[in-house]
Amino acid sequence: MKQHGLNIVNKTQKTPRKVGLILIGDELLNASREDKHMQAVIDMLKKRGMKLSWMHLIGDDEDELVSLFSKTMASNDLVFSCGGIGATPDDLTRECAAAASRQALVRHPEAQALIEGIYGKEAYPDRILMGDFPEKAKIIPNPVNKVPGFSVDHHHFVPGFPSMAKPMIQWVLDTKYPHLFSDSPDIEVRWDLHKIGETELMPTMTQLLDCFPGVGLSSLPSNANHNWLIDFGLKGQRNKVEEAARWFETQLQSLRVNYDYRGESGQAGN
Repeated sequence: MKQHGLNIVNKTQKTPRKVGLILIGDELLNASREDKHMQAVIDMLKKRGMKLSWMHLIGDDEDELVSLFSKTMASNDLVFSCGGIGATPDDLTRECAAAASRQALVRHPEAQALIEGIYGKEAYPDRILMGDFPEKAKIIPNPVNKVPGFSVDHHHFVPGFPSMAKPMIQWVLDTKYPHLFSDSPDIEVRWDLHKIGETELMPTMTQLLDCFPGVGLSSLPSNANHNWLIDFGLKGQRNKVEEAARWFETQLQSLRVNYDYRGESGQAGN
């Protein structure tokens, strides 16, 4: 394992600001395996009134993994990392998490007992490596094959197998973060705006953001069959979005824009 010059990791246990997802594996980058984690995580968060704020897809590269983990650990975000915690030489997540958190990589006694209980003598010399975690790590139970994942503060490391990752992430959310659940998650509402370009709508968009702090917007133009169409959305807390939506439709009417309101599309993302 290389020695890395890293920023000091934020050790405070403040309430996480955002939720992030890290997907690890060369097989994802070269498209030999399709990602099935992101949508599952979005759905799990949505059921709990939470949202995914960012995602990184990264290969099996030691320097890049340590650099990414050191940055995300300093952010105080709640982060789920999927992949790279097996026992083969390309599984680098455990070592890189230890380096990024400035902790020694040690054999976790509970993880060791679990792995020995599953594999017996066959746990050595390779499978037992899956029990080597950063020294202050806590284990994440694995209901599928009992080989645990691990947590370092607000970073939670699970296998790359979706069948294992999903229940382990659910356990982390329900055990460690119920205080982050919300009964009033962000919503998103959308319109189809016909025969108008974004340039014509720009002053309205700027005014909307100035008048309604906390409301975000998205504008997705297309020109199918030479007919301009904007897929337009507003997102944020329900009361703020509803107020901004009423104002926006008034502006569209004054501009004589033909539009179709498509309604609420559920919890908004970032």
